[in-house]
Amino acid sequence: MPDVDLAAVREGFSRKADPYDQRIATDPADAWARGIVRAEVVRRARPGDRILELNAGTGADAAWLADRGYVVHATDVAPGMVERIAARAAERPERMTGGERTFTDLAGIAGAPFDVVLSNFGGLNCTNRLDLVGRQVAGALRSGGHAVLVVMPPVSPWEHALVVRGDWRTAIRRWRRGGVLANIEGVPVRTWYHRPDRVAAAFGPGFRLVGVRSIGCFAPPLLFERFSARHPRVAAAGHWLDERLGTVKPFNRIGDFCVVTLQRCATGPAPEAG
Repeated sequence: MPDVDLAAVREGFSRKADPYDQRIATDPADAWARGIVRAEVVRRARPGDRILELNAGTGADAAWLADRGYVVHATDVAPGMVERIAARAAERPERMTGGERTFTDLAGIAGAPFDVVLSNFGGLNCTNRLDLVGRQVAGALRSGGHAVLVVMPPVSPWEHALVVRGDWRTAIRRWRRGGVLANIEGVPVRTWYHRPDRVAAAFGPGFRLVGVRSIGCFAPPLLFERFSARHPRVAAAGHWLDERLGTVKPFNRIGDFCVVTLQRCATGPAPEAG
């Protein structure tokens, strides 16, 4: 069984819906990071393609994609998030649908096979069973389709630098074996940090790795909002460097997030049922 506490995820991320939407609406760093992910999805999709979004949060990315002509089905496991998805889908019913679904059980999902599967901003860090997620995604994705997976890697230079302030707990949390309990609006949620290469390996030979880039290797992490506000020139310089070096080794495998793009192989093994 997947090593994920669905009850905690549902409660914590339901509570997170309001602050999540507020950050999307007001934080320029969030808009910058989200723009990088959206550009990668658009790069891999064709006009009119069907997109499945996993751990879609409040549906902001799904709505953005739907408004640009894609047909999007947005899913999340947290009821509070699903309510926001439904509201956004109601505003664009011909292009967007939504529902409560976990990425560990996509069997029989309506609309499959999809052309692109998106998992944004660390949703997959809530499980250490990436192999199971890979089998589920394989069953929902067409041959030749792409999976754009945004994960939090074990190495984040900005977080590690907190050791100089004596904040060892935050500085080394990504290195802890067995994951770490993250505070999601007062709810402890077990979180694991995944290397991009481990993501590709876990998804198996039915997928091939076609791209890796970092978000927040040089730029301050999204949670460093106060720092970015106080030091806008430093943040802008970090964004500039990320945009130019974020696809270059070794920088593309370290940072706040990594965008891992996989393509389902036409000749890969058939996905397992269920």
